[in-house]
Amino acid sequence: MSWKSKGVEPTSKNVVSRKWALLLCIGCFCTGMFFSDRMWTVPEVKGISRTTRIEDEKQDFVSEGCESRIKDVKHEPKNILGEVSKTRNAIQALDKTISSLEMELAAARAAQESILNGSPISEDLKISEPRVKRKYLMVIGVNTAFSSRKRRDSVRATWMPQGDKRKKLEEEKGIVVRFVIGHSATSGGILDRAIEAEERRHGDLLRLDHVEGYLELSAKTKIYFATAVTLWDADFYVKVDDDVHVNIATLGATLARHRSKPRVYIGCMKSGPVLAQKGVRYHEPEYWKFGEEGNKYFRHATGQLYAISKDLASYISINQHVLHRYANEDVSLGSWFIGLDVDHIDDRRLCCGTPPDCEWKAQAGNICVASFDWSCSGICKSAERIKEVHRRCGEGENVLWAAEF
Repeated sequence: MSWKSKGVEPTSKNVVSRKWALLLCIGCFCTGMFFSDRMWTVPEVKGISRTTRIEDEKQDFVSEGCESRIKDVKHEPKNILGEVSKTRNAIQALDKTISSLEMELAAARAAQESILNGSPISEDLKISEPRVKRKYLMVIGVNTAFSSRKRRDSVRATWMPQGDKRKKLEEEKGIVVRFVIGHSATSGGILDRAIEAEERRHGDLLRLDHVEGYLELSAKTKIYFATAVTLWDADFYVKVDDDVHVNIATLGATLARHRSKPRVYIGCMKSGPVLAQKGVRYHEPEYWKFGEEGNKYFRHATGQLYAISKDLASYISINQHVLHRYANEDVSLGSWFIGLDVDHIDDRRLCCGTPPDCEWKAQAGNICVASFDWSCSGICKSAERIKEVHRRCGEGENVLWAAEF
């Protein structure tokens, strides 16, 4: 008995202690879970409730937006034409504003350069600044030189109106025609005085801030467009040589057909060879830029006559200080438009031959815009022959005054 009692008693005590230990552990675990739930569950519930409330608001907002869009879409077909028209008008108004600001900027630059260089500001520029500029169809700049007095007189006697008729051409038809010439290397010398006297007599010269020279034609072309777009607000700016015959009404009708296009470059497009040999006419010192020897130039308008729209003239005016000049003026102009979104218009009526070529075309009802001889890059002996070309290929004076552009 004593042995059993001794053996059983410690066993019962161990069993009891184990049960209590187990219950104590379970109780601690439950207590810990209870407190942990109180600490973590409550913030999560608050966060969830807030998030849910925000999400509900977003869904309500999105649903309301979708409903409003659906309502707008239902009414959109009715007003879409009106909205498109309003947008188009707004864009056109913005384009005009930008073009006006660009021209004002160009005028300010030209005036500033004249002051910095110590050269007088053009009288045309002084007069035109306080005036509200009217809109012209085109400005025709007739490129000429000091030695070309006879050519100028032959042009005045044929296709270029003089005196009151020239003023009438500007006022009624919106067409400006000027001979374009710079200054001599010796400013104020006999050549400049002769040109000034010619200007006082005829009033049809545009003087550029440029020193004349055959190798400086690219620079002269750049300055001409920059000056012309500053002085006259026109749809097109034309450059023509003084040994080329022009039918002004036909030229105006041709350009007017492209008025809706913002950036237009019109002429007889060609791609002549790049001449690397020194001493030959039209030699290109920078021939290596155009690839291997024997390559051709990119497509560009021949230099006897070409026209560009206002946006391109403004582009030249604003960027004239960084536009590169090649030896040949027509190549230089074409290079300035490489990389731009420009419409190249190839119109062969701008490069007809002299009679009988232009005469046959006129008789067939296809009057030429310009006529010259390719062999001479103009009318051969133009001072003597241009009257004959005008008589046989001219459109007639009545055509000009009856024309509507």
